Amino acid sequence: MDILNPEDYSIIWIAPLEIEAQAALHMLDHKHAGRFPMGPGDDYVYQAGDMCGHNVAIVTLPAGQEYGTGSAAAMASQAKKFFPNFWFGLLVGVAAGIPDLKKDPLRDIRLGDVLVSMPDTEHSGVVAYDLGRDIGGDIKLLRQGHVLAQTATVVRSAIGSIKLDTPQESHRFLPYYESMKNERHANGNFMHPGPDHDKFYQDEGDGTELIVERTKRPASERTRVWYGPIGSGEKLVRNASKRDVLRDNLGIIGLEMAAAGIMNRIPVGVIMGVCNYADKHANKTWQPYAAAMAAAYAKAVLFEIRPNPASNYPMPQGRGTYSTHTNSGRIKGYLEKPSASDKNKASGEHDNPYEKERSEEDQKNTFTMFLNPLRKQ
Repeated sequence: MDILNPEDYSIIWIAPLEIEAQAALHMLDHKHAGRFPMGPGDDYVYQAGDMCGHNVAIVTLPAGQEYGTGSAAAMASQAKKFFPNFWFGLLVGVAAGIPDLKKDPLRDIRLGDVLVSMPDTEHSGVVAYDLGRDIGGDIKLLRQGHVLAQTATVVRSAIGSIKLDTPQESHRFLPYYESMKNERHANGNFMHPGPDHDKFYQDEGDGTELIVERTKRPASERTRVWYGPIGSGEKLVRNASKRDVLRDNLGIIGLEMAAAGIMNRIPVGVIMGVCNYADKHANKTWQPYAAAMAAAYAKAVLFEIRPNPASNYPMPQGRGTYSTHTNSGRIKGYLEKPSASDKNKASGEHDNPYEKERSEEDQKNTFTMFLNPLRKQ
């Protein structure tokens, strides 16, 4: 087996959960054959590949490892030390989304949407919401929540470039998702579960919750990207009342459990797919799709940061291709017009009526969406 050189890898992609790491692997243009040399004190096995011209190392928590800021901090610290030419990192995964249907303009976050950490006028990009002093049951945040490092400037610049296309920025990353949505994981594939499985319960303030009726999005607008502060803490929030209090006090758009442990060790860009609403109704149905959407957006970020050929590290010899469908066949799949039989076959594979809802014109638009980014090379 080939031995990979850690010096050849400058991008660390952190995907704490297994489903997040699987989505990341399907985004690789090539998976590099071989393994990194390890010794005592090296606790993590890294997956290697290249994406948009960058050599990327993907790291996930060991099987059975507890999930939280402490575990994430240990993983990030070792990863930064292991790769001496580290440039920047990306934390890519799933999180709880926090809609604000009373806000103007409406913050109608839905399952499967993408959350991108970004500071606002009052809050940092990642807010450690449980780090501070407990005063009468309320947490007074340490330094008003401004205790974590900012995302690397180059990553924020790439995000800003994508954000210029708001609210149509999905054309930057949806082609990456489309190319891998039928890939398999332990419990199925990465396809959209359908809007009928997206139910948001609003807390009424008296212990009761009511389902909010929201206008169905057309399939062509199924995914939106939301930018703002993301709350990060050690505790899993599954309470609609507490969720809303955190939203109103901190201005956060989502909640997750890793970034607060990572930011001061690796200044990562935090990109999350929404898989629940931080209430008692949360389940794992949306995790695969949400993880895939976040990974697709993260790949679009890497596309914006074009590697300098003069300083780019060499691709390892003997690298292998992870999947001809999602990688070497990716461009071919978008440039060739599918035959009628291929369309029928694909339609038969999609049992999800939400996927079938996309018209032939939408399918043709995929070709346009893929070419638009390529024109910027």
